[in-house]
Amino acid sequence: MLIDTHTHLDSHKFDDDRESVIERALAEGVEKLINIGFNRETIPTTIALAERYPFIYAAVGWHPVDSIDMKPEDLEWIASLLDHPKVVAIGEIGLDYHWDTSPKDVQQHVFRQQIALAKTKRKPIVIHNRDAHEDVVRILREEGASEVGGVMHCYSGSWETAKQCLDMNFYISFGGPLTFLNARVPKEVMAKVPLDRLLIETDAPYLAPHPHRGKRNESAFVRLVANTMADILGKSVEEIGRITTENAMKCFGIT
Repeated sequence: MLIDTHTHLDSHKFDDDRESVIERALAEGVEKLINIGFNRETIPTTIALAERYPFIYAAVGWHPVDSIDMKPEDLEWIASLLDHPKVVAIGEIGLDYHWDTSPKDVQQHVFRQQIALAKTKRKPIVIHNRDAHEDVVRILREEGASEVGGVMHCYSGSWETAKQCLDMNFYISFGGPLTFLNARVPKEVMAKVPLDRLLIETDAPYLAPHPHRGKRNESAFVRLVANTMADILGKSVEEIGRITTENAMKCFGIT
């Protein structure tokens, strides 16, 4: 049993074969998926997927790249959706200093607002962090995010940063980049994360694992991430599946 803890099956890149993509995931033993809605367009399509398929759950939030576009009514909308029975987290939220689309101060304000909302609604948070490790950790600490914890999505930082996140009640999730042949640091960091804090994901359709690197990713490929994790840790794929599934169900409150 596997859980893809971060996917975007509502992406337009799946419009021609979404059903087949979902069937392939199920055939590979992916029994649950968490789809991420992150802006005005993808939140409704994420909710629609979760309502259509019993094994798909939803996370909803406002992506840092789109922070400049978020209005007060959008935050109220997200707050109302957090009461939906299939919505298990708020995300993906955080900071992205790579793409120059939203000013840093705006990103940080929107990030803080959503952490506060997560605490009010008692929902874990899914963190997007690109080139902003120091500020992400600082804001998580200042806002008391350890009260709800959550996931460091597609983790790419150092072990020192990972330790700080672990101390704040966060799980560390690895995706396709873990499988890349030159991924020395992610492999070293992953090997140090306690087993009860490890998660796996795809971020499909992005960041396809080896040997599909550069192509469209899909949830079935989460097994390739599990294979790499198993090889590094000297465990069976079945054991990695069991461990990461138990962790995901605990993190997101899925029964």
